[in-house]
Amino acid sequence: MNIERAGRREWIGLGVLILPTLLLSIDVSVLHLAAPALSEDLRPTGAQLLWINDIYGFLIAGFLITMGTIGDRIGRRKLLLIGAGAFAVASALAAYAPSAEVLIAARALLGVAGATLMPSTLSLIRNMFHDPAQRTTAISFWMIGFSGGMVIGPLVGGALLENFWWGSAFLLGVPVMAVLLVAGPLLLPEYRAPDPGRLDLVSVVLSVVAALAATYGVKELAAGEPGPLAILALAVGLALAVVFIRRQRTIPAPLLDLKLFADRRFSGSLASLMLVILVGPGLGLLAGQYMQLVLGLSPLEAGLWTLPSTLAVVAGFVAAPPLARRIRPGYVAAAGLVLGAGGLLLLTQPGLAPLVTGQTLFFLGASPLLVLGTDMVVGSAPPERSGSAAALSETAQEFGGALGLAIFGSIAAAVYTARLTVPDGVSPEAAEAAGDTLGGAIAVASGQPGPVAAALADAAREAFGSGLAVAAGAGAAVVLAAAIMAATALRHVPALSADTPAPAHD
Repeated sequence: MNIERAGRREWIGLGVLILPTLLLSIDVSVLHLAAPALSEDLRPTGAQLLWINDIYGFLIAGFLITMGTIGDRIGRRKLLLIGAGAFAVASALAAYAPSAEVLIAARALLGVAGATLMPSTLSLIRNMFHDPAQRTTAISFWMIGFSGGMVIGPLVGGALLENFWWGSAFLLGVPVMAVLLVAGPLLLPEYRAPDPGRLDLVSVVLSVVAALAATYGVKELAAGEPGPLAILALAVGLALAVVFIRRQRTIPAPLLDLKLFADRRFSGSLASLMLVILVGPGLGLLAGQYMQLVLGLSPLEAGLWTLPSTLAVVAGFVAAPPLARRIRPGYVAAAGLVLGAGGLLLLTQPGLAPLVTGQTLFFLGASPLLVLGTDMVVGSAPPERSGSAAALSETAQEFGGALGLAIFGSIAAAVYTARLTVPDGVSPEAAEAAGDTLGGAIAVASGQPGPVAAALADAAREAFGSGLAVAAGAGAAVVLAAAIMAATALRHVPALSADTPAPAHD
């Protein structure tokens, strides 16, 4: 069977598609750097600062499925260009926001626009690269762009904030999107579903509200002190998700085609991806705290020690496609995850060397699944549903990351509280504050007499290390479960080659 192979135009077009991916990852890190300066200028309240940080991610998660389906209906390139234009406008609005309220509105618009970009780029790759081996390579480059943004974001953002006002960090989006708006119509093909049916607005509302409510609830759980509102939001989100799924089974043109889950490549890859995404953000946050509060590294030193992990991710992305041409993708992913689980077990040992080595092995081992799993999720869907499939993949990863923060943060916190021994001489109020977080314990210790302060700080650091070790052990078990799932559910997927036929669709 002859498969049309991508040529020079498609590969140059891939470079254009990497631009928004690069920008989205930069945008996440830049805000953290700009927060102190914008706080001094705009004087937001504590609640407003939280919304400035969180509303972007909330709305991306909430609108991904809707935007992926809209792209299938109106055209992926058209939606990408509309989103790029909106992102540029919102970036300029954020840069020159005169108040916290305007900045929150701009960040909200950035979130809605951002939700158009990821599924549009991934579904366009699906339609530009018909050869499975080429498509896998293209997705690996697409993911390298996202990782690159995480690396250069702090560097570029730091340089801008060092020389200009805080809004300059947001202006990065304007020239990037301008290039996309000019080059997109010239290099990117248009594709839309031939008979998409009518857009079901009830399903749109259900999906958006369910995703927003569930994500809010999970993020509040991850913060460590969930109130009744967070629990109610999570319950409402899950209930609406059930209603949404039931509705998709009864309407003629569903927003989410549940038949996709019948394909083991789709369901097995999606489940394996979500399990691994559960682990990464939560343990990454704990590792960063360990380096700074236990080992005493500065934020810059801690950041530099994360570079080996970033380089390992890129190496894994590059290695995955050629390995999958010789070995079945499910086995490549599973072998990598076994290596990643071994890396997490190293995190159960104290010290900087096991921490850095373990993180590096984990990210090296997880990266082949990220490429090959994403490729199988998108590639197993019919072309007319690739936008929906891409959006579902992104939604699962967004929700999985938030859920992982809650799960592994709670595990570490519970072990920390159970293992912390407060020395005599500390008041009950101070002991309660020390038992909440490691940062609280260090703050309490600074106000105690010398011997008591040293004993409390040492006990808190040891207890936090125990919490990290238990969380890492639990993470290793989850990653091993993902490895078993990948090896069994995806074992029938053949190795990629230039003459691998495209999957048939009913």
